[in-house]
Amino acid sequence: MKPKALILQAHGSNRDLDVIEALTLAGADAIGIPLNELRINKTLLSNFQLLVVPGGFSYADALGAGKLLALDLASYFEEEISVFVESGKPVIGICNGFQALVKSGILPGEKKDERRNKSPTATLTFNEQGHFECRWVRIRPISQNSIWTKDLGENIICPVAHGEGNFQTNNLFPLSSFLEQDQIALTYIRADGSPAGGEYPINPNGSVLDIAGICNPEGNVLGLMPHPENHIHYWQNPRHTRGETGGSGVKLFENGVKYAAQI
Repeated sequence: MKPKALILQAHGSNRDLDVIEALTLAGADAIGIPLNELRINKTLLSNFQLLVVPGGFSYADALGAGKLLALDLASYFEEEISVFVESGKPVIGICNGFQALVKSGILPGEKKDERRNKSPTATLTFNEQGHFECRWVRIRPISQNSIWTKDLGENIICPVAHGEGNFQTNNLFPLSSFLEQDQIALTYIRADGSPAGGEYPINPNGSVLDIAGICNPEGNVLGLMPHPENHIHYWQNPRHTRGETGGSGVKLFENGVKYAAQI
C-alpha cells in the first residue's frame, strides 16, 4: 500500500502541486489539505505517514518569513505535530516550510516541552546580499543520519527562491553539535563539487557552513531552502539542451516515501 502524504496548504503557500507531483512520482499517495480543514479536524493528521510544509509566502510573510505559520505549528497544532514527529514519521519543510519549522522550534529538533518558554536556537534571516535570490544551485547530501539524504549518491541541482534563507545559530546551539549529531543534511557546492566556502552566489544567502538544509537529531525531519520538487524531470534543468540531465531531486523524495512505507 502506498504511504499517504499530506501537503499542508496555508494562505500564501505555493509549489504545493509541484510537491504532490514529486511525491506521486516517488510512490506516495499525496494530497494537499488546507490548514483550515485541519483546524476543524485535528485528528486528520494521524491518518498520514508523511508530512510536507511547502514553500511560498504563508500569511504574506507577516512578521517575517514563515513566522505566523510557525506560530500555528507551535501553538494550535503543537500536540498533533509533536506526536507525528516523535512517532518517527518523515517530515519535510521546503523554503517557507523550512522557515516555519525552524521558527516553531521543531528544527533543529528540541522536544515539545523543551521548546516552551525558550528562545530559538537557530533562525533563517535576510540573505547576506540584502535581496531576493532566484537562481539554480548545486547541493550535496551530507547527513547519513537523515532518512531523506542517507545514501543519496548524486548531488542535487535545483532552484532557490527566497529573501530570508540565511541560516544562522546562536550561542545556545553551538555549531559543533550539528557536526556531532550529523544534522547538516545538505550544503551548497560548486560545479566541480568543492564546497562553496561562503562565496556568493554559490552560497546564495550567506548561510553558515554553506548550510542548505538541516535535520533533527532523530533524522526524520528535514528542512531545506532549495526546491528539489522543481527538478524532477530532466527537461526542467535549464541546461538539459546542453546534455546536463543529472541532479534530479526525485531520489530525495523517494527516500522519504520508502521510509514512510515502513511505518
